[in-house]
Amino acid sequence: MQQDQEADGHNHQPLSLSNQTNDKLPHGFIYGTDIIEVNIGGVLYSTTLSTLTKDEDSLLARMFSRDSSLLLPKDSKGRPFMDRDGVLFRYILDYLRHGRLILPENFYEKDRLRAEAEHFRLRRMIKSLDNSVGMAGASGAARSQNSLAQPAYKNQSSTSNSMQSLTMSPSSEQSQQAFITIGYRGTFFSGTGPAEGKDVKFRKITRILVHGKVAICREIFGESLNESRDPDRGSNDRYSSRFFLKHNFLEQAFDQLGQAGFRMVAGCASGTNSGCETPKPGLDNEENKWQHYNEYVFQRL
Repeated sequence: MQQDQEADGHNHQPLSLSNQTNDKLPHGFIYGTDIIEVNIGGVLYSTTLSTLTKDEDSLLARMFSRDSSLLLPKDSKGRPFMDRDGVLFRYILDYLRHGRLILPENFYEKDRLRAEAEHFRLRRMIKSLDNSVGMAGASGAARSQNSLAQPAYKNQSSTSNSMQSLTMSPSSEQSQQAFITIGYRGTFFSGTGPAEGKDVKFRKITRILVHGKVAICREIFGESLNESRDPDRGSNDRYSSRFFLKHNFLEQAFDQLGQAGFRMVAGCASGTNSGCETPKPGLDNEENKWQHYNEYVFQRL
């Protein structure tokens, strides 16, 4: 059978790097398919070569065409790496897939997205972004004109004005009420027993997570809030559970909440004691034994 296949010129073996020339294979290409995995600023995407090369005049088409001579840096897994905004790259892929601009409502990072489109030389996408900004400005001007055209009614009396404010407008305290949830996963190492004399880590926190209304989170944590894992990045008037802090100091987060008028109203914790498990190679079994996850709920009254 094998001799018959060779005689017919058919070879059903999967493609291998050894029988291909390097100048005909794009980096990161999964042999035998059109699928490619790329690392954009630490965010991983699985897409196709046909999508990446859809705009023939773009830098992406030049990078990933089969006869490309460009050598892209690779990450530890061998995927092509580009030092660009990984979250915004999803909108570039959407544009290449659909041939039109698709953005969330109240998307506020059009300037940054335009900078990404300029880098990848996506001229038609840049034009679509500019047109969308112009349309947004025109609609905003129209709303302003409509608001100016509304008649201004005088209050009939101070009594009716007071009643109206009580029945139709929330109090200042009600408008400021908000909840924020802080979560973290960590471990505890007491430093007693066999570990004495070593460089002891008393509390080790991997990451401090922040959940709540986007506008409130930004107001409280400011520049220390990391939004890179939030996929939408839309308006302030929404909620997200994808934020985390750029530091790992739990008390600093509590100080920021306290200064903003928040008080802790609830908390919970769960342990993941794994003392009976066989320790994994390369892991500190003592730290692994005390892993835990905590959440604290803060309310502004």
